[in-house]
Amino acid sequence: MNLFAGSLLVAATLLANAGVNQSAIDEVRSGKRTEARAAWWGFDPEDSTAALQSAIDSGAKRVIVEDMGRPWIVTPLQAASNQELIFEKGAVLQAKKGEFKGSTDSLLSVTGKKNVTIRGEGATFRMHRDDYAKPPYKKAEWRHTLQIKSSSNVQVLGLTMAESGGDGIYLGVATRGVTNKNIVIRDVVLEKHYRQGISVITAEDLLIENTIMRDTGGTSPMAGIDFEPNHFSERLVNCVMRNCIAENNQGVGYAFYLPNLTAKSAPISIRLENCIARGSNRAPLSFTNGEGKGQGPMTGTIEFVDCDFSGGSGPVATMNRKPAVGARVRFINCRLEPGASKPTTPVIFFASRAGNQLDVGGVDFENCQVHDPQQRPLIGFYDGARELHLIDVTGTIKTTSGDTQRTVEINQKYLDDLHPGNKFQRFPKYETDGTTFIPLKAMKPDAMLPQPNFTLRGSGTFVLFAESGTPVELKLNHSHVGNYTGTPVVVEAIAPSGKKLPIGEVPLDTTGSLGFVAPESGIYQIPIDVGPNKFSLEATNCPTVISSETGRVRLVYSVGKLYFYVPPGTKQFGVKASGDGGEVVGLSVLNPQGKSVWQKEKISAPEQFVGAPESKQGEIWTLQISRPSSGRMEDYFIELQGLPPFLATHRDCLLQPAP
Repeated sequence: MNLFAGSLLVAATLLANAGVNQSAIDEVRSGKRTEARAAWWGFDPEDSTAALQSAIDSGAKRVIVEDMGRPWIVTPLQAASNQELIFEKGAVLQAKKGEFKGSTDSLLSVTGKKNVTIRGEGATFRMHRDDYAKPPYKKAEWRHTLQIKSSSNVQVLGLTMAESGGDGIYLGVATRGVTNKNIVIRDVVLEKHYRQGISVITAEDLLIENTIMRDTGGTSPMAGIDFEPNHFSERLVNCVMRNCIAENNQGVGYAFYLPNLTAKSAPISIRLENCIARGSNRAPLSFTNGEGKGQGPMTGTIEFVDCDFSGGSGPVATMNRKPAVGARVRFINCRLEPGASKPTTPVIFFASRAGNQLDVGGVDFENCQVHDPQQRPLIGFYDGARELHLIDVTGTIKTTSGDTQRTVEINQKYLDDLHPGNKFQRFPKYETDGTTFIPLKAMKPDAMLPQPNFTLRGSGTFVLFAESGTPVELKLNHSHVGNYTGTPVVVEAIAPSGKKLPIGEVPLDTTGSLGFVAPESGIYQIPIDVGPNKFSLEATNCPTVISSETGRVRLVYSVGKLYFYVPPGTKQFGVKASGDGGEVVGLSVLNPQGKSVWQKEKISAPEQFVGAPESKQGEIWTLQISRPSSGRMEDYFIELQGLPPFLATHRDCLLQPAP
């Protein structure tokens, strides 16, 4: 060993065994020093959590974490406001083996903080991804390297973050309605994380620059980065990615999963500049939207500028459930190059799914190029709803395949030629606004009418009629599905005037009584949301129906009869049904005389019945839900078309438009 190497070894050994520097600590506490070194609080090569957390909590404006020659072994740490946390080159912050048993235990958390800088050019945060995927650990996907929640003015600079049991960086909420604001992630490498490189749940004024997201794998979605709000109140405003790379992730390179945003959300504004997707990402880019859960689709703009998306095993860019109305997506000066597999798969793919009601589109391509040696179809469209069109996709794309070049102008004729035609008849939405509904049959409010057991999954709305001064009573069952847990569902009634009335709560796996005195006459809405679980109306003393105004009604396990009303003057109407994810259901449509006029013993993909009234008077029709002739019955969907959007579990509860 030469003298220089020996000196380094001695220095590292002395540093690694350094004791507490109490005088320096006291100077930090008194305010005499504003810069502190973590080693002053000691360094324990087995567990330095207490020392490092004490340094962070010291009040120092800057805390320097030294390269001790060995990792700083820690359990979960909490950052402090108004502080720079600087990791020297070569420093390693490492999760302690056998710890992090909590499903949300993260290496470093910035929760409700402001003015935080975490810097570490040449430094590493490391966890033990493979350990967390097996016993004794409970399976979870939230053991992040760094989580930032409801915080502002946070910078993350220069670090490598590796092998978390969740995301490299997670941007979420600690307090509903409080977004992350003014966040900078720059020159960061995120590799081998379990769920995502980065998850963006909510952020405003976010800049991610010169950052690499690679080798994500373990549990879905396994993206390089995933923008995925959980609630309509969360924000994706002025989010910019610049000069970033997503490569070799088991999922999508750049994922946008946005069905929880609605027209009531803040308009989104996301821009990717000079970003690259390459290697064996499942797909370079995936964009999934929605129709806003009855509130209308989200608004705003998503732009991809000077980006290069290549590789993958399917389409380069997939647009799922992207309504033509609402938010606009733009590709400007982008280069697309599909991977070598699946030569018949389109380069750009649009899709709707069962239950969607809005035409697909709202995407522009400006001066974009496609390089494809296999001459795949440029654009494809799958209409899972079986009644929608691809519209309002515009632009010019230059394609290159070997020596062959062509320019494709995308216009409505080009889009129409992609689609072989709709399988289902389309019906205009029945407008309930401005329509007065009254009971088809009067009910005495002093008696409860038991309801057959039809169970709704997730969310839904009951609609009832009550006269002013009537004491309204309902019995609601709230039950778990599978291994899902849950909290009590808090229920409100929305009066005809729009006033919200608290009417009670029902804990999980119980039947509870809900009630209120109607302050006015008319229709009351009772929205319910139980997450992944289920609920059902067991009894009511007022005419009460299930509303399908926002689209499909999602039911689970239930068999029996549902009733709907066909008003006078109706020319034609439709009933759509489908199973969920390969699950199946049996369905018959019965006319007013109770005769079956349409029957399907096994429905998985959407099916449609188109009917017409049999008389000039209003009619009660029936849906007979049955177990399928084969296959697994669980979740299924029912949608009424061209009719008042109300299904009743008891025919005496039906509502009709007032004459």
